[in-house]
Amino acid sequence: MASEDIAKLAETLAKTQVAGGQLSFKGKSLKLNTADDAKDVIKEIEDFDGLEALRLEGNTVGVEAARVIAKALEKKSELKRCHWSDMFTGRLRSEIPPALISLGEGLITAGAQLVELDLSDNAFGPDGVRGFEALLKSSTCFTLHELKLNNCGMGIGGGKILAAALTECHRKSSAQGKPLALKVFVAGRNRLENDGATALAEAFGIIGTLEEVHMPQNGINHPGVTALAQAFAINPLLRVINLNDNTFTEKGAVAMAKTLKTLRQVEVINFGDCLVRSKGAVAIADAIRGGLPKLKELNLSFGEIKREAALSVAEAVADKTELEKLDLNGNMLGEEGCEQLQEVLEGFNMAAVLASLSDDEGEDDEEEEEEEEEEEEEEDDEEEEDDEEEEEEPQQEEQGEESSTPSRKVQGPKSGTDTSDPEKVVSAFLKVSSVFKDEASVRTAVQDAVDALMKKAFSSSAFNSNTFLTRLLIHMGLLKSEDKIKAIANLYGPLMALNHVVQQDYFPKALAPLLLAFMTKPNGALESCSFARHNLLQTLYKV
Repeated sequence: MASEDIAKLAETLAKTQVAGGQLSFKGKSLKLNTADDAKDVIKEIEDFDGLEALRLEGNTVGVEAARVIAKALEKKSELKRCHWSDMFTGRLRSEIPPALISLGEGLITAGAQLVELDLSDNAFGPDGVRGFEALLKSSTCFTLHELKLNNCGMGIGGGKILAAALTECHRKSSAQGKPLALKVFVAGRNRLENDGATALAEAFGIIGTLEEVHMPQNGINHPGVTALAQAFAINPLLRVINLNDNTFTEKGAVAMAKTLKTLRQVEVINFGDCLVRSKGAVAIADAIRGGLPKLKELNLSFGEIKREAALSVAEAVADKTELEKLDLNGNMLGEEGCEQLQEVLEGFNMAAVLASLSDDEGEDDEEEEEEEEEEEEEEDDEEEEDDEEEEEEPQQEEQGEESSTPSRKVQGPKSGTDTSDPEKVVSAFLKVSSVFKDEASVRTAVQDAVDALMKKAFSSSAFNSNTFLTRLLIHMGLLKSEDKIKAIANLYGPLMALNHVVQQDYFPKALAPLLLAFMTKPNGALESCSFARHNLLQTLYKV
């Protein structure tokens, strides 16, 4: 390093911020390639007693420099916050994983207990996630509250690796009696798409402690949105949901609205540029009308929402005393609709919360829009079928082997099913539940058929409920039997159907402890359906 460069580095370090246990090199534009380049940074780290936060944003760290910085971190057990966004500018993508591995090993060796890890704006791609995978699975991250990975280009592959690492972290930390309690998750602009989002949704459902989720601009369509909605429903502390610039369509919006009805702590909803459309907006309005008492901000901008639907949204926020902003800009209200919207809010003394409507697209022809919606929904279904055909085992694990036929009719149990015979009831139950899908029409049909079967069975004095449950567990591969019975291949449908059954009045509550005992036992088949299993566990704990 030239003498003038050394002088410049020394001057920069002299200006380093040191406050409240934080050492900051933020925005210093340091180019740390070699161990020699990093020696002054290392000295600052080594000499800092009680280091709790290290800021390296806005610099560029190479493999060798990362290795020696990591060595310095090995003695910093009090480190809690790593602000490491934008610290690989100009680096080859192949350099980033080994640099991250070194830094992670330093933290693990130190026995640090992180509460915040920010690696945003580092374009490391899927391979980069491998670089901090071991760190996420280690005891250093058992205490993690905030994970920020905005704009990292993770893609579907990176999303799946990340989801698996978080799930493993939760499993290992739970075994030590202190489950991972992640509060803030940020992963915007990562091209996660449906598969990446669905994998993360499973992890979120297992964690259950999220308060903020920011996943804008990820190319997520309604299947991924629906998976996230289901996961959010079992994260009751959620305050902020930001899914801006993904594609909900009506299906995703309705699924999310169903979840919003169950949440009480939500303060910020950002579904702007999500194409929720009018029917989706009405569903969301219905959810808001009946709950969300703490709502402060609602963004449904640029969603192809028409006048009547927008007015429904406005009417729904009438009693939201904490509302600070309502954004319905860029929709299809027309001039008269914009005026009506303002009048409705003025009637509630809430005109001040309405954001600008300057980009309103005007009223569209009703018939033309309906035709466009139908065409797009058909295209969505076709794309979904194609995707499901391309994917083999992963999709089938969660949705069942028949998931590639969304329009398949649900066959209810034959009217002649002998409901006094537990074995026959088990057979009918498994046949019906095997076609379960998260698509509303299929889900409802399955639940209706299961209700008809199980209500009749449980109400019969000749029906042995304990025998039924025992035989069901055997057929599901959760209980051994001397009979040579081949366990069903996929438990997703039966688990989701059971989750519905145990909530019904006809279900004998005395069976809940036995079912709970088998759901908590280690089992590979259950672990492959972790989302459905977690749902059922959550319900059983409340029964």
